[in-house]
Amino acid sequence: MEPWLELCRAAVADVEAVLVAMPSRDERERPVGEGKGGDITAALDAAAEAAVLAHFDRPDLRIVSEEVGIHGDGPITIVVDPIDGSQNAERAIPYFALSVAVAEGPTMDDVVFGFVHDFGAGEEWTAVRGGGAFLNGQPVSGEPKEQIEFLSIEATRAALVLEQLRKLEPLTDCVRIMGAQAITFCHVGAGRTDAAVCLKPSRSVDLAACQLFVRERGFCIHAVDGGDVREHPLDLSAPSRICAARTRELAERIAVALRS
Repeated sequence: MEPWLELCRAAVADVEAVLVAMPSRDERERPVGEGKGGDITAALDAAAEAAVLAHFDRPDLRIVSEEVGIHGDGPITIVVDPIDGSQNAERAIPYFALSVAVAEGPTMDDVVFGFVHDFGAGEEWTAVRGGGAFLNGQPVSGEPKEQIEFLSIEATRAALVLEQLRKLEPLTDCVRIMGAQAITFCHVGAGRTDAAVCLKPSRSVDLAACQLFVRERGFCIHAVDGGDVREHPLDLSAPSRICAARTRELAERIAVALRS
């Protein structure tokens, strides 16, 4: 886990300083350009990314990040979303995170360390490949239920939610839409929610850290649109919508519903 954990914690401190320096919504959401992923880059995203990437400025690293794209060709890949849930952060809604994954190769299966810091709750979610999953440094023990009593959905457009929720309604009666994918999938790994699904295809910056957390808990992270999540590339492509649940059978029920 070392030295990656300490680097991530130092990055958290610097992002917190950025948040303090930009207290208003007008400051945070001011557009300053367009990110490599195609979204408009807000001032908060740009400042947070600069603060985080300063801790990973090494020639042996390949960086995949939300705003600046892909840089370097070192043997170790760092996948960064400096503000996962940026629209929440811009409005001071306390549900957003820093997400960092460290990989020894080009795919999700190569991720060896995942880090998600929830700025609202002040919680630190970490996972080490083959070494377990942790919340604030302690092993996680909660488990999602075998039936979906509580489903978390990640999506940004009302029309998309309306369309897909009709398909998901037979599986559960209780849903939440929170707005930060990395935190939401960590919550599945901790059993706070029984399943989660992102209604839009997920990029590695959204998924790389939290998917390791779910897998280290022994639960299922599943590609709705086919293929194996572990084979997804660590780049800015978005191969599939993603869901997570206690078992593969339960995750596949979600996938089948969405594909119908």
